[in-house]
Amino acid sequence: MKKLTVLFLAISFLSCKKEEVYGPLKLKNGQEVELLVDHRYGADQDLLLKLPEKELAGSALAGFDQREAGYTYRVKAKFHHDDNPPQDASSDSFIFTKIVSKEQYKGTESFDIQLITSYVPGGPVIKLSKTGNDYYFVPDKLQLTYANSTVQAQLEEIYQNALEVRNNWKTSQLPKWKAIKATVTHDPQKFGKAYLVQQIQFTP
Repeated sequence: MKKLTVLFLAISFLSCKKEEVYGPLKLKNGQEVELLVDHRYGADQDLLLKLPEKELAGSALAGFDQREAGYTYRVKAKFHHDDNPPQDASSDSFIFTKIVSKEQYKGTESFDIQLITSYVPGGPVIKLSKTGNDYYFVPDKLQLTYANSTVQAQLEEIYQNALEVRNNWKTSQLPKWKAIKATVTHDPQKFGKAYLVQQIQFTP
């Protein structure tokens, strides 16, 4: 009888371990889910939602290299939990597997992106690069065009400060501003490839 009790407890333990869940959505490691990916790539409002509930996914989506700004996607992904994640990395993530649907955003509403992002370790970084006369929010993928000459001059000022910070990285020089918020729309002339910057707000 004692042996049967021990066996029962062992089976119960293994069953519980197999059903272990993680995160606020209580997902199993390796569980496949469907996610809704927003059209505002890299924006403050760039939300990743789990379907069909439309709940905040709570973890980042990795491996979705095909993503284009200006399109809403339904994708399949597998939830991944790491008991020993790299330092300063989350233990939970979603790994992209395939696109279910892709739909172009037809609206014209503006949204905000941050041109200074803080990393731990590493500190604040200006998210602006330049190739020729073109400014980029995501190098070789997402350009920043400008609505007027004032915005153009501001982008150039930000870029020159970014160069100064990068050239003086050994002294840990910080950007001139604590934050830079750009209000943008999808550029109709380069849809999916560029954001049109309407205005820029600096926080000293």
